Amino acid sequence: MERHPLKSWAEAAPRLVAVAAGREPADLVVRGGIWVNVHSRELLPDHDIAIAEGRIAYVGSDAGHCIGPETQVIEAAGRYMLPGLCDAHMHVESGMLTPAEFARAVIPHGTTSMFADPHEIANVLGLEGVRLMHDEALLQPVNIFTQMPSCAPSAPGLETTGFEITPEDVAEAMSWPGIVGLGEMMNFPGVVAGDPKMLAEIAATQVAGKTVGGHYASPDLGPAFHAYAAGGPADDHEGTREEDAVARVRQGMRAMLRLGSAWYDVKAQITAVTEKGLDPRNFILCTDDCHSGTLVNEGHMNRVLRHAIDCGCDPLVALQMATVNTAAHFGLERELGSIAPGRRADIILSSDLRALPIETVIARGLVVAENGKIMVDCPHLDWPAHARATVHLGKTLAASDFEIPAPAGANHVRARVIGVVENQAPTKALSADLPVIDGLVEAEGEVCQIALVERHRGTGMVVNAFVQGFGYEGPMAMASTVAHDSHHMIVVGTDRENMALAANRLGAVGGGVALFAGGEEKALVELPIAGLMSDDLAEKVAAKVEALGHAMQEAGCRLNNAYMQHSLLALVVIPELRISDKGLVDVTRFEVTELIEKVLE
Repeated sequence: MERHPLKSWAEAAPRLVAVAAGREPADLVVRGGIWVNVHSRELLPDHDIAIAEGRIAYVGSDAGHCIGPETQVIEAAGRYMLPGLCDAHMHVESGMLTPAEFARAVIPHGTTSMFADPHEIANVLGLEGVRLMHDEALLQPVNIFTQMPSCAPSAPGLETTGFEITPEDVAEAMSWPGIVGLGEMMNFPGVVAGDPKMLAEIAATQVAGKTVGGHYASPDLGPAFHAYAAGGPADDHEGTREEDAVARVRQGMRAMLRLGSAWYDVKAQITAVTEKGLDPRNFILCTDDCHSGTLVNEGHMNRVLRHAIDCGCDPLVALQMATVNTAAHFGLERELGSIAPGRRADIILSSDLRALPIETVIARGLVVAENGKIMVDCPHLDWPAHARATVHLGKTLAASDFEIPAPAGANHVRARVIGVVENQAPTKALSADLPVIDGLVEAEGEVCQIALVERHRGTGMVVNAFVQGFGYEGPMAMASTVAHDSHHMIVVGTDRENMALAANRLGAVGGGVALFAGGEEKALVELPIAGLMSDDLAEKVAAKVEALGHAMQEAGCRLNNAYMQHSLLALVVIPELRISDKGLVDVTRFEVTELIEKVLE
């Protein structure tokens, strides 16, 4: 069936009315299914859906009057007819894929709408990078709405990015056709302190009548939280406890519960609905960060939906959290998120409401996937050459660049250590007593070295510190130019020679992830676009990510999706301890702190 250019509801209304009345034939009719109505929370068997102009014209017990000689008919055969799934908060770049390849990966899983914040590329390429992501998103056969990034840098004064986003950039972007709101306001201390720049970005978004995304990554639910809510963010996805979700919805925010590749925050918070009985209309499901291996092998929003159901949520309530609640939050309830007249014809056919096999996916009235196989093209942009040349090391790195000199005369020191927490974004601020050998502080036991290598301006600067929790053994190192949010290069290793090898390898290939062990390359995922993404096929990228995971395990790592933990070690807006180009950052106090706590006897 030839795709119709998507018209607005107002433009399509004459045809929709004519089809519903039986005066004109529909383009497509889905016949004989169970209508999953997310407005009334009902299952209505033996219903039909008539579609015209890529929108729903009629939903009722018999659409026979809408069928003409050229109408395509799909027999639902008693299957469930669900709205296409919506991801309320996510970063395309975390999939290591461009918007086109991300769409190709998730369409077979039933995702038909995404609300993407491209703040990763904003840190590397600025407003131009956002525009490139926005433009490729608009080419796709599903709905990818862009949230204009708000915080590059995420914490001014605590990191240096490739570019900075200004209130003027935000105001300009609000006029772009695919911009749906402001991306997560990560600089929550700035909002709490009344920072004029942050408040100006929020104001520009509100003047445009669009949604302000939130990010309050603190367990403090006292006056600071209330000040943040007063600043205007309409949602938050950083909750990790039931009380976080409760506090947000009580203040008129939407609680976004995330299940990404490594963030498992649904189970602890969904009890606010399943046990405390809070109104589920203000709860939304999202992924935040999913890498390509998860997308290809495990799923996307269908994975989140199944997980929420497994956590005790009623399937229809969970489905509302992944469809109509999301649409309403962004002011698009009359446009998508349900199977009802006028909405975009984004529909899933599934034979089981709990196991949720995604058997047929329809987007804008066109069958886009069948039984896990995509049926449409996802057009690519021609990315400019300078977007593929963003890793500037300034020199060839040596093992000596990763040395940590000890205070004069010290034999042992107590050092601050970043503690990785499995399946959560926050870290722990730990301490470790470490030996000094030949004037250098050496990692030992479960403690590894971590380094941030500046890669935007070619300064050759390396900041060194310590990290614990990966469990690496033997001489090895892993380097990544995906390092939220400033996206310098993060190197974690047990051996300085391997750290230099991994870092230089990424300099040579233009970015990505590399793991070396015993002086040999064990895994490489090339991410040439901004050092963040590949425009290769999602399946090929996922295979390389899988090989990386195996290499990490062979090096002793047993964490779930440890790559995601690695990539967030520079995120200086999530407590407790992070690394940046400014040094080691105490994110409970939002200040640079010393690596060495004290010299021991």
